[in-house]
Amino acid sequence: MCTGCVKQEDLLRVEEGLGIKIAALQKDTSALMDSIKSTRKRQANVDADSIDLRKSVQSLRGATEKLTVSVVESKEQLIDLHTGLKDISSRLTYIEKSMGITDIAKSQGSTEKGKNEGAVPDPAKKGISADKEKSYSSAYSKFKEGKYGAAKEAFRKFLKSFPDTEYSDNAQFWIGECEYFEGRYEEAIVEYEGVIRDFPKGNKVPNAFLKQAYSFLNLGDKASAKLLLQRVINDYPSTTPATVARKKLIDIK
Repeated sequence: MCTGCVKQEDLLRVEEGLGIKIAALQKDTSALMDSIKSTRKRQANVDADSIDLRKSVQSLRGATEKLTVSVVESKEQLIDLHTGLKDISSRLTYIEKSMGITDIAKSQGSTEKGKNEGAVPDPAKKGISADKEKSYSSAYSKFKEGKYGAAKEAFRKFLKSFPDTEYSDNAQFWIGECEYFEGRYEEAIVEYEGVIRDFPKGNKVPNAFLKQAYSFLNLGDKASAKLLLQRVINDYPSTTPATVARKKLIDIK
């Protein structure tokens, strides 16, 4: 037997060892492939999340842009409303001057105060409350009966005698209503303005704005009517006149 020859059993041992190493290498390779697949899957999820995030950001940007546009438009609408109301105020002043109408209630009120300033209380005036009720009731009865000319005269007489009572703003408003129902819409606008100007804290102010809008509509001035209806909605949102104004604004658009 030659010394350079490999024994059969040695060869078998070498092959066996090589097989074990190959199997181990295959196992490691399989584990590496699984790890790569898992990593790829996680990367795919990250990419998907990134896409969703980009979409969300784009959506948010779009909403922000719309909100910005809405704010700008709202500011422009408020500016237009303010400008329009100033224009209406100027026109009312012009109508008052052209008709020769003065601030009757206000001037009479100041005159009455001047007369009474420093005066000693008169026992004869104890019945003034009853006179006030009777005077207002009589004027209002004429209004309900459709006697608008007589009602206007009676309400003006009431305001001359009682310029600053809980009924005064109502009396001024009914004068406007008399003009309105007689179809004298410009005169009605001026009388309603008397309610707004002389009794700004009275409960008839929203109604006065509303009926001014209706008067402008009857005169064919939709632009002024819309501005006044919007003012009722903005300034007196929880009132009945505001509910009516919303419906009317929809009708005339």
